[in-house]
Amino acid sequence: MFKRLRVNSKLAFYQFLKNRNRYINDKNFLIVASLLVGVSAGIAAVVLKTLVHAIQQFCESGFDVKFENYLYLIFPLVGIVLSAVYIRLFHYEIVFDKGLSSIIYAINKKGSNVERHNTFSHIITSAVTVGFGGSVGLEAPIAVTGSAIGANAGKDLLVTKSERTLLLAAGAAAGIAAVFNSPIAGVIFAFEVLLTEVSIPAFIPLLMASASGAVVAKFFHSEPLFNLFTDGWRIHSIPYYTLLAMICGLLSVYMMRMTIRTESAFKRIKALFPKAILGGILLGLLIFIFPPLYGEGYGLINKLMNADQGNLFDRSLFYVYRDNVWVVIGFSTAILLIKVFASAITVGSGGNGGIFGPSLFVGALLGFIFVKTLGALGIVDLRTQNFVAAGMAGLVSGVLHAPLTAIFLIAEITGGYALIVPLMLVSSGSYFITRYFEKYSIYTKNLIERGFITFDKDKDLLSRVDIRSIIQTDFTTLSPNQTLGELVGIISTSKRNIFVVLDGQNHLLGIITLDDIREIMFNQTEYNRIKVKKLMSIPRYTVLPNADVNELIEKFDEYNIWKIPVVDEEGTYLGFVSKTAVLDQYREKLITEEVL
Repeated sequence: MFKRLRVNSKLAFYQFLKNRNRYINDKNFLIVASLLVGVSAGIAAVVLKTLVHAIQQFCESGFDVKFENYLYLIFPLVGIVLSAVYIRLFHYEIVFDKGLSSIIYAINKKGSNVERHNTFSHIITSAVTVGFGGSVGLEAPIAVTGSAIGANAGKDLLVTKSERTLLLAAGAAAGIAAVFNSPIAGVIFAFEVLLTEVSIPAFIPLLMASASGAVVAKFFHSEPLFNLFTDGWRIHSIPYYTLLAMICGLLSVYMMRMTIRTESAFKRIKALFPKAILGGILLGLLIFIFPPLYGEGYGLINKLMNADQGNLFDRSLFYVYRDNVWVVIGFSTAILLIKVFASAITVGSGGNGGIFGPSLFVGALLGFIFVKTLGALGIVDLRTQNFVAAGMAGLVSGVLHAPLTAIFLIAEITGGYALIVPLMLVSSGSYFITRYFEKYSIYTKNLIERGFITFDKDKDLLSRVDIRSIIQTDFTTLSPNQTLGELVGIISTSKRNIFVVLDGQNHLLGIITLDDIREIMFNQTEYNRIKVKKLMSIPRYTVLPNADVNELIEKFDEYNIWKIPVVDEEGTYLGFVSKTAVLDQYREKLITEEVL
């Protein structure tokens, strides 16, 4: 009975989808769908935050802040191993991609299709990772979860590829909005990080999703993520914000490069559990020495944002030195530099989390250290909270290559719109300097450098053209010892004006065109005397069947030719590829792009 009811419900649902234009137009349907995606992503964010806070409260309750906590040596190992166990048990046969790079790849190369397990698996793995002390953020896992919810909703609702991409971005926006309670930043994040082409009609669904995600999160967690108390900024501080922007840019480069190198080192370890155990042990040691590395670190950010270095030394070996300003500066600087490795070890060894949270943490510490150092040197007395907020914006802007997201995120989550000008200055300055050294963001750097994606739509479509599928093989082949007379006889029955000369092993020796022999082809006295090998010319360029089509197009233009021979790696002739065939397939892909 229940099976029949489920089947009937599914049939009715698909019948509605098939005829939905009778009831609701595409635009309104997409708005309703984005609203549902936003609510779902918001609920997912609430579930994730609740799980993490419950685990952290269980782990950290009952410890004296004055003494070191030796369980910090164990907790991170437990979290990373649990994440690895889950992946081994339930997702070992598939590639379990972590981070927003996988979503960017899905948008560009997989038609915005995201595996359905991503709607829940990242919640589980990131909850145990961060809950037990993994030094990463929850933003990337929830953004991936929201993206998966949106992409799979689009698939179930039978929408076009462009609409599916929009729902994917709506899910990510809602997830970010719910985590930070920042709906505007969620929308801007979706455009800056995920969507390479801004479309005005896309704003409405994204706004609906982001707002609904934030409302759901607000219902369950009404308190703001950070509390910033400031009465604005002073004009004489501009040079110091400018200096902070420069430091943020350089630190962003350091953070990106060290993160990628550390994660790459762990990727070379293929065995899942030895890698998880090694990472857990290393991370536990770092957290034992520097307890603020435990988890997201947002509690410490909140303290710093209110000029309170409160729990910086809690449960650490250096608690007794908490009142020495230079020890405070040195300890904070060490945490700032090591946080990068702690985050990369967490993810690289098998845990799940993102770089978004660590960027906020490092930026906050940088702003705090900046103010403390200038004050200790007697140079100037600055407002700590203002520079903590500006440092957060600078690191997010630089590492993510998302200056607008950084500006509005920090303004929203701190209620600090009074600091909008310093945030703009530091964010844009950091972005400019980071871009000078690192052209791509941490999410896209490896994908672009390894040729997996490109943000040039024409190049992207051309790269999808498969040369093997358009090889033309109906060209007459000749042996080098055939005569001109034999060639003329072949020409009389051929529909082609290019003839291919091969040796006994089908290796390409040369080609002959009608233009090459037009002046002598009717001179019968030469028919038996001139051999084909004397008439042929060596092709100026040949191509492998797996060649880059963008490079192929350049060669067509460079040599002013319309057909190029295709050979394999041994030089065996396979056929010709024509510029016309390449452009025809490009046009087909361009036409079908929106309905895939």
